[in-house]
Amino acid sequence: MSGDETTGAMVEGEDTSLLIVEDDKPFLTRLARAMETRGFVVETAESVEEAVAKARAHPPAYAVVDMRLGDGNGLDVVAVIREKRGDARAIILTGYGNIATAVTAVKLGAVDYLSKPADADDVFAALTRTSGERAAPPENPMSADRVRWEHIQRVYEMCDRNVSETARRLNMHRRTLQRILAKRAPR
Repeated sequence: MSGDETTGAMVEGEDTSLLIVEDDKPFLTRLARAMETRGFVVETAESVEEAVAKARAHPPAYAVVDMRLGDGNGLDVVAVIREKRGDARAIILTGYGNIATAVTAVKLGAVDYLSKPADADDVFAALTRTSGERAAPPENPMSADRVRWEHIQRVYEMCDRNVSETARRLNMHRRTLQRILAKRAPR
């Protein structure tokens, strides 16, 4: 996208308030600066508690919320924003992308779900995309090994990170599961 195309989506006089909720301070600072240069009036928060307080006081028109924060789940922030302002456009950012959390995020009112590392252009496009527009398909779709790993991670999280219970639900030997969990995610 050229600079003209990205800034063209912001309409003069439109509410451009944006709440960015992220506990990675360097990333938060970079993203806030980048969104300000694209015409947003940015507010930041580094925790669920801080974000919920800001969302209740001044519900933003737009929000970029990290899924996992030190004090809780970013989906709680999205739910408060949607409760206070039904027309808000919120997107979820996460380093732990999987289908189940994406579906939950959309059900709670998020308009998009981006995996980290997402750059400012991806975030801007997700925030300003009209409801009829479709996101471009990923250039590098997940491999079958990655899909399997994502499913195991989802079940592991659902079992509150209990290896024995996760292994039982997956019908897998506990030691096999421990070896899988110890490895890095496949591409």
